[in-house]
Amino acid sequence: MVLKHLAVKNNRMSANSDHFLTPTLQQMRATPLATPAGSLSRKKQLELDDNLDTEHPVQKRARSGPQPRLPPCLLPLSPPPAPDRATAVATTSRLGPYVLLEPEEGGRAYRALHCPTGTEYTCKVYPIHEALAVLEPYARLPPHKHVAQPTEVLAGTQLLYAFFTRTHGDMHSLVRSCRRIPEPEAAALFRQMATALAHCHQHGLVLRDLKLCRFVFTDRERKKLVLENLEDACVLTGPDDSLWDKHACPAYVGPEILSSRASYSGKAADVWSLGVALFTMLAGHYPFQDSEPVLLFGKIRRGAYALPAGLSAPARCLVRCLLRREPAERLTATGILLHPWLQEDPIPSAPTRSHLWEADQVVPDGPGPDEAREEEGDREVVLYG
Repeated sequence: MVLKHLAVKNNRMSANSDHFLTPTLQQMRATPLATPAGSLSRKKQLELDDNLDTEHPVQKRARSGPQPRLPPCLLPLSPPPAPDRATAVATTSRLGPYVLLEPEEGGRAYRALHCPTGTEYTCKVYPIHEALAVLEPYARLPPHKHVAQPTEVLAGTQLLYAFFTRTHGDMHSLVRSCRRIPEPEAAALFRQMATALAHCHQHGLVLRDLKLCRFVFTDRERKKLVLENLEDACVLTGPDDSLWDKHACPAYVGPEILSSRASYSGKAADVWSLGVALFTMLAGHYPFQDSEPVLLFGKIRRGAYALPAGLSAPARCLVRCLLRREPAERLTATGILLHPWLQEDPIPSAPTRSHLWEADQVVPDGPGPDEAREEEGDREVVLYG
């Protein structure tokens, strides 16, 4: 099957057709903006030329001068600085109604400007042979306010360009800057994260590599979250969610993935990772951490962690309902949304001894005193992943 020019408008994609509708452009090759006489040749001006190395799209095209970069002090909530006109002309390329600007961190994404409206987007670039695999998870999901969807997809002969709404930082960065998030704010944010995961699971998607940095803010106030980067998601063909591959960030990987060579439940593994994210939001550090991977994985297999002091009984209960060593004992993504801690107006309270005893009775497999003390010395390890 030959993939033709792709276009996805208004966050709608067709999951039933073999290819996507073709917009007005007839030839999806990037064409450069006009430049003064004596400037670089057309071929050398294109950051996203179809001949670009798809595995290393930035490194292959060396430049004689320094490449433009965003200032290192630029904060996620600050508006991007206006680029120097001469620099912008020499480094931008035109793709339909979009102007592609400087690459973002990682090299596969670019800041893009929609010329008719002046709206900024993030453009992600993929080899064309990966198009179906990249777009399939997005096509499977109905639109949802907490799951990012490409606003438009364009395809050339060798490269695919997917445009996404610009975001304002991610949950990982927020936790690093705030350390511990107060329970009311954490509950409001975590409810959105759990809703996004439940939507994916209900429509046959297993995320596999769920972590804090995949949840990004759509507003400058950092109140509204969406799940982005579905490229690594596994599309299920039926009710069976068994997976075989070992695909996860070390800090978020479930014990069943480390301890067994057999298949494991992909949805239950996602719930474990979401539990790690919740613990990190409330504690300011990962529940399992060590500089040596072997020691880290040993702690994850044992499932021993220490809940921070001051958490309410419902919060402690929810964490323990997610970080269960036995996958079958964990809450489902839909079940998480029914937990009392995630009601619309949670009222956190400092736990008393009776509250802690009741929470331990709800989830009796909490860490023992010796295991809890083992984790106390690891609380200040810097976040990673």
